[in-house]
Amino acid sequence: MPKPTRTIAAAATAAAALAVTALTALPAGAAGTAKPGNDRLAWTTCPDAPADSPQRCADVTVPLDYADPDGARLTIAVSRITAADPRLRRGVLLAVPGGPGGSSLDLVKGMAGRLPQSVRDRYDVVGFDPRGVGRSTPVDCGLDTADLAMSKVRPWPAADGSIEENLATARRVAETCARKGGPVLRSISTANEARDIDSVRRALGERRLSVWGVSYGTYAGAVYAAMFPQRTDRIVLDSNDDPDPTRVGRGWLEGYGQGIEDRFPDFARWASAPDNPDRLADTPEEVRPLFLDLAARLDRAPLPWEGANPAELNGNVLRETLLESLYSDARFPGLARLMLAGLGRAPLPAAPKPSERDLRAVQNTLAVSVGTLCNDVRWPTDPAGYAKAVTADRAARPLTAGLPVNVMPCAFWPFAPAEPPVRVTDRGPSNVLLTQNLRDPATPYTGALKLRAALGDRARMVTVDSGGHGVYRSTGNACGDEVVTDYLVSGRRPARDVFCPAG
Repeated sequence: MPKPTRTIAAAATAAAALAVTALTALPAGAAGTAKPGNDRLAWTTCPDAPADSPQRCADVTVPLDYADPDGARLTIAVSRITAADPRLRRGVLLAVPGGPGGSSLDLVKGMAGRLPQSVRDRYDVVGFDPRGVGRSTPVDCGLDTADLAMSKVRPWPAADGSIEENLATARRVAETCARKGGPVLRSISTANEARDIDSVRRALGERRLSVWGVSYGTYAGAVYAAMFPQRTDRIVLDSNDDPDPTRVGRGWLEGYGQGIEDRFPDFARWASAPDNPDRLADTPEEVRPLFLDLAARLDRAPLPWEGANPAELNGNVLRETLLESLYSDARFPGLARLMLAGLGRAPLPAAPKPSERDLRAVQNTLAVSVGTLCNDVRWPTDPAGYAKAVTADRAARPLTAGLPVNVMPCAFWPFAPAEPPVRVTDRGPSNVLLTQNLRDPATPYTGALKLRAALGDRARMVTVDSGGHGVYRSTGNACGDEVVTDYLVSGRRPARDVFCPAG
């Protein structure tokens, strides 16, 4: 794996050690002089929020089709926590969520809650439900409950490598979503999310917008910066997607293959630590074959698991649990305990019982995800091509067993993309800061390097020697956090890419 070339020895001296570049996108006037814009929104108490919550909510109406601005309209739900120190107010920092299908509407429990006081002092932090999500005009495919299981949503091949069931599921989901999703689902795309973001900016009365995008939000943020470059102030993109316009979401799925390989050694070290009550093996080298052997055993002889969806612990449920658990060190114990249960060394944990509200949320998220992935770019349609790719991938990367290159509903999507994907380029203000873990299972370092290359001198990248998904105010790396905070607060951006050691 390529390594970053710049190192900061200690977080305490990071800011002093970095030269900075001028940012051509900054508005005239110094930070501390910005006034709230000509806000046209009706802010009210947010639904389900306590009366003393600092967060307020409003609705922004946007065109269903931006090519027909006088036609049908839909709602984008937004929330805001105003700058804690009006004397220092810089402007708006928009939290762009991951997914596709995620939400940043609950700022208190979500992204705003992680920000340091120095950033909260200077920005109105704004969150939103993207088009089709949650309290915005929502979409729903009405899928059967069986199709909501994550071991099915993600296209894990059968134990023998067959993709026949994946093909049937992909076709069924595509046909159901196309039939039930309606015009809102067909309008969902990353380009339209960027247009919606700019509609939010205008409704807030702001000349420029700062952005903190996470995961898929990095691609949406980069597309916004490509489509509306002169409307951007300070852009932070955290855990970065490969922006390849010929692949888009197909490339993100494929990224799991490299990402899981990068990240698994962290779990193996943890799972073999002598003081670990959930210890699986004596050495890190023993953990990988232990996992692979257990997954193969569960392929052959699943364990009944009452209340789960599906109602068994099989090899693909274990593989899906691995994928989800590598997002954060805090999830390692849950994976280890499931493995111990599969090995017969502990009882199976109680299966989570989702509420009706939870199921509706999953339905909504899946619909938006399908809409975005399928409307952004055409996917290959030849089943034989997917089968061949799966066979090769299973041999090369058995931890992910062919998932990253398997078929998705987009192979059967009946609607052509309304426009080509936006190409992220180096044209525009030099005001982007990327932050990236070296060992991210979902948005691997290799993909982040491609976004860095596409942005050219518009961007700098802070790479952190850490694992997991999410960097800024997520890993506890003081060096990486300080560089990003300093940029948001002062506008000082590193003169060159930065590498932050572990710790």
